[in-house]
Amino acid sequence: MPDTFIHSSDLLEHNRAAWDALARQQCAWSQPVDADIIAQARRGEWQIHLTPGTLPDGWLPDVQGKRILCLASAGGQQAPVLAAAGADVTVFDFSRVQLNKDRFVAQRDNLTLTLHQGDMRDLSIFADESFDYIIHPISNQYVPDIRPVWGGCYRVLARGGKLLSSFFNPVVFIGDRASNYAEQGIIRPKFSLPYSDISDLTPEELAAKQARGEALVFGHSLAEQIGGQLEAGFMLAGFYEDRQPHPRFLIDQFMPTFIATRAIKL
Repeated sequence: MPDTFIHSSDLLEHNRAAWDALARQQCAWSQPVDADIIAQARRGEWQIHLTPGTLPDGWLPDVQGKRILCLASAGGQQAPVLAAAGADVTVFDFSRVQLNKDRFVAQRDNLTLTLHQGDMRDLSIFADESFDYIIHPISNQYVPDIRPVWGGCYRVLARGGKLLSSFFNPVVFIGDRASNYAEQGIIRPKFSLPYSDISDLTPEELAAKQARGEALVFGHSLAEQIGGQLEAGFMLAGFYEDRQPHPRFLIDQFMPTFIATRAIKL
């Protein structure tokens, strides 16, 4: 492992810088909703996304007056919509530029949002049972250990609170990424799960990815993603899969590679 990434703080800072850059480039999760979407939400017509598709019925009913934590999900999308729908919304994200997207929409449309910058694995700034809902869309592939995420979510949710989370099916991480295989329509397994850019890429590949400013990722197993929620104390109350509308990998063309869960703190 390169010395640069021995310390967790170094990894976190690298990924923060990578997401700041993506946000400046207006990637798909960094495009603030427009004023019309906010106006519709104020009229009670709204939706948010854990995956490219819409939430199943009943996953997030009336949010009026509910305390909601948007965890690692800044970007000017979910949080402003929920605030316009009447929720008391807090956003917690490590990317300053992503948080500024939420700040921009809040100022433009006169919304109240509480914004905090921090590591999703450390929710110590929040008291026990501070929230009724946590919205945690695809993001935990950017940290090497997600069990602290689930434990923190459980602690800060009120009893009966719900955690709505999404993540990649870990199958997307096992394939050889050489372009010639994709061109031939071949999916060649190369990596074992759990996957880690830090330990599974060669030193040269890792250095090149770092030099390009790309975020380093971790492919967590389903035992960590779903089993980890259960170990934290949650009851799984909902599950669905969704397809990638713009396939990045060959496997995306053959199966849904997004997974979303709805878990309850009893």
